Amino acid sequence: MAARTNRPRTSRPPAPDAPAAPDAPTTPTAPDARRRRLPMRFLLPSLLLLAVMAMLMLRGFVHSEILADHRIRPPAATDQVPEKILDGGPVIDTRGGRTTSLSLPDHRLVLTFDDGPDPQWTPKVLDVLKKHHAHAVFFVTGTMTSRHPDLVRRMVAEGHEVGVHTFNHPDLAYQSKKRIDWELSQNQLALAGAAGIRTSLFRPPYSSFADAMDNESWPVTEYIGTRGYITVVNNTDSEDWQKPGVDEIIRRATPRGGKGAVVLMHDSGGDRHQTVQALDRFLPELQRRGYEFENLSEALGAPSAHTPVTGVDRWKGNAWIFLVQAADRITGVLVVGLAVIGGLVLTRFGLMLLLSGAHARRVRRPDFRWGPAPVTEPVSVLVPAYNEAKCIENTVRSLTASEHPVEVIVVDDGSSDGTARLVESLRLPDVRVVRQHNAGKPAALNRGLANARHDLIVMMDGDTVFEPATVRELVQPFADPRVGAVAGNAKVGNRDSLIGAWQHIEYVMGFNLDRRMYDLLRCMPTIPGAVGAFRRSALERVGGMSDDTLAEDTDITMALHRDGWRVVYAEKARAWTEAPESVQQLWSQRYRWSYGTMQAIWKHRRALVERGPSGRFGRVGLPLVALFMVVAPLLAPLIDVFLLYGVIFGPTQKTVLAWLGVLAVQAVCAAYAFRLDRERMTHLVSLPLQQILYRQLMYVVLLQSWITALVGGRLRWQKLRRTGVVEAPGSIPQQRAAGSGSERRPVG
Repeated sequence: MAARTNRPRTSRPPAPDAPAAPDAPTTPTAPDARRRRLPMRFLLPSLLLLAVMAMLMLRGFVHSEILADHRIRPPAATDQVPEKILDGGPVIDTRGGRTTSLSLPDHRLVLTFDDGPDPQWTPKVLDVLKKHHAHAVFFVTGTMTSRHPDLVRRMVAEGHEVGVHTFNHPDLAYQSKKRIDWELSQNQLALAGAAGIRTSLFRPPYSSFADAMDNESWPVTEYIGTRGYITVVNNTDSEDWQKPGVDEIIRRATPRGGKGAVVLMHDSGGDRHQTVQALDRFLPELQRRGYEFENLSEALGAPSAHTPVTGVDRWKGNAWIFLVQAADRITGVLVVGLAVIGGLVLTRFGLMLLLSGAHARRVRRPDFRWGPAPVTEPVSVLVPAYNEAKCIENTVRSLTASEHPVEVIVVDDGSSDGTARLVESLRLPDVRVVRQHNAGKPAALNRGLANARHDLIVMMDGDTVFEPATVRELVQPFADPRVGAVAGNAKVGNRDSLIGAWQHIEYVMGFNLDRRMYDLLRCMPTIPGAVGAFRRSALERVGGMSDDTLAEDTDITMALHRDGWRVVYAEKARAWTEAPESVQQLWSQRYRWSYGTMQAIWKHRRALVERGPSGRFGRVGLPLVALFMVVAPLLAPLIDVFLLYGVIFGPTQKTVLAWLGVLAVQAVCAAYAFRLDRERMTHLVSLPLQQILYRQLMYVVLLQSWITALVGGRLRWQKLRRTGVVEAPGSIPQQRAAGSGSERRPVG
């Protein structure tokens, strides 16, 4: 994102009612094109958030956090179960209407492992089986297969058989046929993606011996047979899940009298080190006694239970595994991002509370002075104005009421609404108007600087109102010859609306509290355009205001830091500005701010490797600005995404408590900021809603700025619509003549 490459056009568009040039080509389709492009600013971030939520949902699904059913049905009557099943073997075949059961031949053991594959214990089980040249059957769940497909692939490659143990391990006696089909098909989909096979072996979750079949589980077994599966229970249970000790596991797993058996063990679901140790002793001991350890098909002399999957079904399985793996990785990245944003938020709050308090104590000491004597020399106030007829009168009159000697220079930047004529008609002392063709705000400020008579320069916006003491308080830090610029205390004047109240909180907490912190750290990133002061010599040394970026105030501030000047904050220099009152206007303003800040960071990136004051700012100020003003706001919605997910699918109580804890920290910081600025606390009532809604808007704005920067797009200067309702507290409202204000006819 090179600042020069992406340099914005500084000429502003003509006013809506300004006549078009006679030779301007007509483009009737342009409005329609703009309307079609407009939703993209919301569409792209919305699609990204939806993608993140989809990844979280998929991750929750394969981790049994979504659609999981952990109910276990108690035993029921057995009068509807055929006697030959109750008295039969552990292999039950109900395919094609059959009702048969099979037992294993003598000295044939089929080791079965449930609930895997587990990334820690399954490889160890496979290693022991390979060491002793034994085969087994692994009844895997779809969730674990989806997450660890390489282990299933290894099972098949080493000659073991794999069976279906449902997708996320519910008691099927509670489930409908549709849910049963879904559990089976999803598990088969995972097997197809992991190892390219289907299997005809099935083991119900929570199953036991054949004689434990009852009136609730038997219909499920019958239905499973109609779907082409052989149900495999067990007739020897090692009960290794109870961790009774290695000797006890071996004793329970050993059949009596040399009979064949299906032995139940587990390779997942907890700590299985006893299972692995028991297996390493059990296999050689029983092999010496003549037992063979085979998979089920080998033990029964039947064809393999595995069927290769090819074509579309294989591609579907591969796609499923890919999506699950991607969801796991992306979720892992998101968790790291959440930890990062949590750390950044807490770090920022901690620094703000600590350093802003220290700043307030320092500047409020009775003996605090910026220099040996107060600054009394006159000041030039520059007011760049473009179509500010609704606001300019209040602005200029507030300056003429200043307690400090000032000259006011209104630079009319090609206004078409009579701004310049209105100022001239006021005939106020020490107020001059300088006209220029429309060239943008930086050019207007440079033009004003060229016409200024004094060495101290105050810059403000055309919609801002100063208190009588503002200029005096703003220039006092220049008593210190090291100070090159001063940031004032910008206040939201129209805070009665909900959007205005949210911006009021943001200004007091996010801007002014930050400025106190940055003042002490000596890396103030921005002199606000609404209220800032500069030494003429400092401005001239860095080349004046630049139009390289859309954030000329941030750009000039960084340039002054790199030139070795101190930039400080004057809390008593209050200015009242009109904040945007609609989402569209707020969007336009913050889009320009965000993109301009990125441009300024990129423009001054060489400060990271330079020496002296530039290097200090580059290695302290630039990282802080990038982290707190670009990275943190972009990652902030992760808090809300995980909040929503946790409330719906996770531990709801813990999630809500965690979010309330974060909100409480923010509330403490906001209350402290309001106390420092001596603001009423009533506006903090809207803080929770601001954190949910306002942050999302800022996220969308910042994301769109990132997209614009990455694709090398251009932004034009955007003029916000103003109402002129903001006045300094205690000032006398100025009455306009009839026909003025919004109905004033524009002049050339």
